Amino acid sequence: MSIWEAVAIFVAGTAAGTINTIVGSGTLITFPVLLATGLPPVTATVSNALGLIPGSISGAIGYRAELAGQRRRILRLGLAALVGGLAGAMLLTLLPPTAFETIVPVLVTLALVLVVLQPRISAAVQRRRERRGTGAPHLDGGPLLFTALLVASVYGGYFTAAQGIIYLSLMGILIDDSLQRINATKNVLAAIVNTVAALFFLFVAHFDWTAVLLIAVGSAIGGQIGAGIGRRLSPVVLRTFIVVVGTAAVVQLVLR
Repeated sequence: MSIWEAVAIFVAGTAAGTINTIVGSGTLITFPVLLATGLPPVTATVSNALGLIPGSISGAIGYRAELAGQRRRILRLGLAALVGGLAGAMLLTLLPPTAFETIVPVLVTLALVLVVLQPRISAAVQRRRERRGTGAPHLDGGPLLFTALLVASVYGGYFTAAQGIIYLSLMGILIDDSLQRINATKNVLAAIVNTVAALFFLFVAHFDWTAVLLIAVGSAIGGQIGAGIGRRLSPVVLRTFIVVVGTAAVVQLVLR
C-alpha cells in the first residue's frame, strides 16, 4: 500500500465516521476506496466493518445526552441488532459478494420514502390510536419494530451501506420520539451490529490490518465531528440531509 493510498483510506474513514453518525451510508465512501487499492470485495467489506467500529462507538458517545432515558429501548432493540448482525456476518461468508446488489437500492429507496413521509404517517397513526382509544404508542416500537430491525440488522451485518437510513426510517415510523433521540439510538444499534460482525470476521475471514487501522482512527475522529454537526441540525434539516445522502447512495449503488 502506497502512502497516498493510506492517506485516501484515512480520509475516507474520517468522512465515513462523520456521515455515519449524522445519518449513515459511510460505507459507500470507504468501500470504493478500499476496492481502488486492490482489495478483493469480501476482504474490503470485512476490513471496512472492523475499521468502522471505533467510529460507531465515537458517534454514540457524542450523542450521549440524547441517549438519556433510553436504556430499556436500547436493550430491547440492541438484542435484535446483535442477533441480526451476527446472522448477516455469517451470510457474508456463505453467499456470493453480489447477493444483495439487486435488493439494496430498492430497500434504501423505500427507506427514504418512509423518512420523507414519516411526520404524516406518524400523525395518521396517532389519530388512529386516539379514535380507537388505544392510548400512547409503545415506547420501543413493540414486536413489529423488533422484527423489522432484526431483518435490517441482517443486512447491516452483511454490508452496512445505508444501514443507518433504514434504521431511522423504521424507528421514525414506529417510535413516538424526536428525530435526534432516534438518531442517537441508531448510532448505538449500528455500533452493536458492526462490533458483533467484526468479532465474527476476526475468526473466519481475511482482512487487511493496515486498512482496518487507518479507517478505525479516521472514523473515530469522524464520529466526534458528526455528533457535533448532527446534534445541531433541526429535524427538517436533518431529514433533508438524510434524503440527500440516501439519494446519492442509491445512485451510487445502481451505477456501481
